[in-house]
Amino acid sequence: MQAKKSADAKSAQRVIKKYPNRRLYDTDTSTYITLSEVKQLVMDSEPFVVRDAKTGEDLTRSILLQIILEEEASGSPMFTAPVLSNIIRFYGHTMQGFMGGYLEKNLLTLVELQSKLGDQSKAWTPEMWTQFMGMQAPIMQGLMGNNLEQSKSLFAQMQEQMLGTFGIKR
Repeated sequence: MQAKKSADAKSAQRVIKKYPNRRLYDTDTSTYITLSEVKQLVMDSEPFVVRDAKTGEDLTRSILLQIILEEEASGSPMFTAPVLSNIIRFYGHTMQGFMGGYLEKNLLTLVELQSKLGDQSKAWTPEMWTQFMGMQAPIMQGLMGNNLEQSKSLFAQMQEQMLGTFGIKR
């Protein structure tokens, strides 16, 4: 019975309501919260959903994009202008659906890699990661190279399936 309770507790999503005045209300704690507190929920892997207080529309992606925008505007950005330009080019392109899954799988691979390096690496700054990656270049290149090869293989398989579906031969 205890296992069922903990499974139910884990599957429950925290609901945050967004009001027209841009305020965010955490229904779990019955308090207004800031965007940085929502970021902390993400960092803590806390499941949540952000809903428009009036319509109930899911605004979670919009809030997450807002957090990314703030992170990119301050400190050291993760994305260069060319990377962002390339992402934008995929919108409306036939490969748009593939791109989301591709990025997600590669990010999951990086998360797994970070997990394997241990809990101590969670506190590392981007500079510390850069230094570590530089020192471990051959090992990291091997790990990332394997991932790149898998990505290439996945892309080639998808391309073959698409061509076969339309009866096109190479």
